[in-house]
Formats: sequence, structure tokens, C-alpha cells
Amino acid sequence: MKAVKIKDNVYWVGAVDWTLRNFHGYVTESGSTYNAYLITGEKNILIDTVKAHLFEEMSARIKTVIPLEKLDLLISNHVEMDHSGGIPELLKAVPGLKVLTSPQGVAGLKLHYGEELNCEPAPPGYKLDAGRYRFSFLPTPMVHWPDNMLTYLEEEKILFSNDAFGQHYASSGRFDDEVCLHKALAEAKKYYANIVLPYGKQVRDALAAASKLDIKTIAPSHGIIWRGQIPEILKRYGKWSAYENDGSACIVYDSMWHSTEKMARAAYAGFVRAGIKTRIFDLKCDHISNIMTDVMTAKYLAVGSPTLNNNMLPTAAAFLTYMKGLAPQGKTVFAFGSYGWGGQSVAQVEEIFKELKFETLLPGVRIKYIPGEEELKKIENAIYEKIKK
Repeated sequence: MKAVKIKDNVYWVGAVDWTLRNFHGYVTESGSTYNAYLITGEKNILIDTVKAHLFEEMSARIKTVIPLEKLDLLISNHVEMDHSGGIPELLKAVPGLKVLTSPQGVAGLKLHYGEELNCEPAPPGYKLDAGRYRFSFLPTPMVHWPDNMLTYLEEEKILFSNDAFGQHYASSGRFDDEVCLHKALAEAKKYYANIVLPYGKQVRDALAAASKLDIKTIAPSHGIIWRGQIPEILKRYGKWSAYENDGSACIVYDSMWHSTEKMARAAYAGFVRAGIKTRIFDLKCDHISNIMTDVMTAKYLAVGSPTLNNNMLPTAAAFLTYMKGLAPQGKTVFAFGSYGWGGQSVAQVEEIFKELKFETLLPGVRIKYIPGEEELKKIENAIYEKIKK
């Protein structure tokens, strides 16, 4: 439970959550970390806390550097309880500890922890002189809550980036050069796809503001700390926030008696024949948060559902509701499904596509009961010919 030195007088004192498997409906097979940071000097400053149940782990790490009661200030970059959950226990050890946060954060923290909380706002342009160190603050509203802000430690060129550049990734390594880089970048993509994706404009604004800073270390609120691969993670955030696609296709479906599944495989044959890198996701097997990680960067999206009681299957409805909330942009889409008598599901899928302003690849295809070889070949050919046109 020792603190991990980032720079002289700057330490990671967070907690590793090895067993976390779900975060707001997003499956986290790799666990997570809740990153808190301690800066010592004329004033001892803690940046963020951890989830409440891991407070003792954070506290133990702080105590390897300074006694807990020697803390002078808590900087809270974000109200959400995976960042602020340790505040009540921290205040038992350091009564009246001042909390510096964004103006929106003041209101949010008091709603969480009581009006008596000693909060002070850090408005845009505010700078904190802490003797040896100076801190500046960048408001980043809606990346991904209204209260979010970034903290920059000027002398050490460290950007404490809050949820930006984070990953739900538990590891014994704390830095990008101590873990598998491919894994870290994959978890960063999944994090962006399932948490940050709706806020592309706000991310671009934040990237523009951060580009004016000399950054040698990016210390996010979750996952590993970036120090060797900063250009790479910045490049990827630039692409993701611009909704760039990689030209691939995702086929997402559920099926009752394999008829819609056969249509999905016909669509797959059409995309692959056209030279498109394609993945199939069965909603009975694949979690929607894993699917969204690929959907985020796909150019084409095909969604299939049979009709059940005049509606699409609940699994398809859940995926589309989840996707709609994350608001991906620029997809070219196709809806398909089998039916017995009603056949409403395909039109319902297309309605969601319409709301998201997606471009139509092909008109939706409905097939009664079991598709024949000729009907399946038509799906394959239609996709191939449309792409190759």
C-alpha cells in the first residue's frame, strides 16, 4: 500500500479495484483504478479521492508520505462518487479541510455531502499559488459531467486530466511503459466509446485548450498514467472526438429460431466480399459495451431483430437505446429481421437510425419465417453492389 512516485513530491495514492466488473452498465472485465494524487510542499494537496469502500487503501498510501492530518487542501476535479466517495472519511481525519472545485462542483459536492462542506470555487482562469508549486484549472464541462475540470501542475508539467484519457484497467503497473500498451489503448478506446463518446465537441474544445500547455505527464482518474505515449493517446482522442471511422462494418443481431441469424451471416458475406473488415455480434453473447467499442469507429452498421409481440426483441431494443444515448455519428446503416405475421421490428430499428441521422445503406429487409437461399443471396449481393458502386 505504498505511494508511487511520479515526480519528486508528486505521488499516486489511489486504489486498485481488481474485482470491478460493471460500471454504469459498461462491463469492466479488466477492473479499474481510482486515481488520487498527492503533491507535497509548503502546502500538501490531494487531487481527488477514491470510491468510499477503498478509502483505507488510499489513506494507507498517503500515510507512507505524510500523516493524513497534514493535508492542507483537496482539489476535486469531478463530483462523481468514484472520485469523491472518500470525502466523508477524509473529513473525519481532517475536519474542515478546504475543497477546491469548479463552480458547478461546489453545488454538486454539497448536494452529495452536505451544505457544511468547506468548498471554494475555481472559476475559469483561476490559478493557485502553493509556494513551490502553481496550479491552473481548465473547465471541461460535459466531459462528461457539467462540473468537470482539469488541473495542471505548472512546474512539473503534469495534467491531472480527470476522466479524459482514462481506462477501466486494473494493473500493478502505474505507467504506460509498465503495462501492455496495446491493452491500455484498447481499454482507453472502450472507455471513450462508452462514457465520453456523446461529448465530441467538448472533447475537441478541451484538446484545444490543453494543446497550449507543455505536458510531460497525463495523470487521469482511472487506469494508467501516460508519460511515454502522450502523442499516441492525444492522436487517438483527436480521431475519436472527430468521429472518424476506420471503414469497418459491425453486424449486431439477435435471433429466435436462427432466421435473423442467417440474414446476419448473409450481410457478413456481402461486406466481406466487398473487402470490408467486418465483425458479427450476437446480442445473446456479446455485451453492448463491448459492441459499442467497435461500433464507435465503424463506418457501416447493420442491426437485425425478429419481431416479438409487435416489437423488436428486448436485447435489440436495449442495444439501440444504449447506442442512442451515446450518440455516435456518421454511420451508414441497414436494418433486417425475420417475422411470422406482424413484422414491425425492422421499421422500429430504422426509426432509431433516423433519429440518429444515419445514412441508409439499403432499405430494411423483412423475411417471413425462414429465409431461403435465394433471399439470402439477395442480401449479400445488395450489400456488395452498393458498396462497390
